[in-house]
Amino acid sequence: MAKAFGFVDYGGPETQEFLDRPVLEPGPGRLGISVRAAGVNPVDWKIRRGLLGRNRELPAVFGQEAAGVVERIGPGVTGFTPGDEVFGVAATGAFAEQTLLRADLSAVKPRGIGFAEAATLPVAAATADDGVRDVGVGSGGTLLILGVAGGVGSAAAQIARSRGIRVLGTASDANRAHVESLGAVQVRYGDGVAERIRAAAPDGVDGILDLVGGEALRAAAATLADRSKLVSTADPDTAAELGGRYVTRSTTPATLAALADLVAAGELDPHITGRYPLAHAAEAMALVESGHARGKLILEIG
Repeated sequence: MAKAFGFVDYGGPETQEFLDRPVLEPGPGRLGISVRAAGVNPVDWKIRRGLLGRNRELPAVFGQEAAGVVERIGPGVTGFTPGDEVFGVAATGAFAEQTLLRADLSAVKPRGIGFAEAATLPVAAATADDGVRDVGVGSGGTLLILGVAGGVGSAAAQIARSRGIRVLGTASDANRAHVESLGAVQVRYGDGVAERIRAAAPDGVDGILDLVGGEALRAAAATLADRSKLVSTADPDTAAELGGRYVTRSTTPATLAALADLVAAGELDPHITGRYPLAHAAEAMALVESGHARGKLILEIG
């Protein structure tokens, strides 16, 4: 049996608990791995609350991204061998001692980065990469990232800056130093944010990557002339209403490998701000659910 952390019903944190599940055998297109690290993301608590549908078989294990060591390989999978150190998107939950990865969304981990750094890439950094690409702001342009201080925003700011894009990011004043360390200009969110954006970018912004949604997105959209350059990962309905769209996901194993190479080269810092053992997974979840997590939180397992 393998220890895991998940939820037994849809709802709040009271539905979370530790689970024992059999070691999973990989089917076609799957890699069986012993997990060394797993990323904690806002999508985890949103799934638990049923905000993304209620069609999962319960109990369900948390976690979308993991890094670890290949133990078993499913039928038809090529390019991996037992003993490989890998990272990728979990098919059966990542907050566990053992899980299955999607082989089509996994890559071999470079020797130059650790398991924790690799576990930040399959969801958070890959979403950031897709978002920056999808917005389509070119070198010399100005990109506004709503919610820049979190895991996705921190990666998106660095990826955009590496492509010659000027970055503004909404965040609290408490996160100002963190935002500036990303090479971005911090804009305080809240009432009057549109005026503060215009003050930081008098000629307007060339694109918006939204990681927040709701009224924050509505207010910021007023500073963008070409609404086709508005992409959201958080609120597709509001984005569409404003003339934008939901992010187009295009992650491949090659994308993941390229992101890992950026980390190894020191060009992308995952900004891991918290490392928790599996036994303290609930604490990491609570911090992410509070909306006050800075950078990326990781579970270290095994």
